[in-house]
Amino acid sequence: MASAPSPNDDLFDEFLTSRGHDVETARWEESYNKKQCPDCGGLHDGDAVECSVCGWRPETGR
Repeated sequence: MASAPSPNDDLFDEFLTSRGHDVETARWEESYNKKQCPDCGGLHDGDAVECSVCGWRPETGR
């Protein structure tokens, strides 16, 4: 079940960011009208849901 972000989430994100952690949701990058895996750089068609090179999948909303 999804819930609205709380002020505590922002505080926790700030704590992690100040210590060098990435708190952004990982997403596909785009390159030449293709999806590009942010982990390995593999290129895929626009309908890809998983990287066929390394198995990476974008995080789903929680």
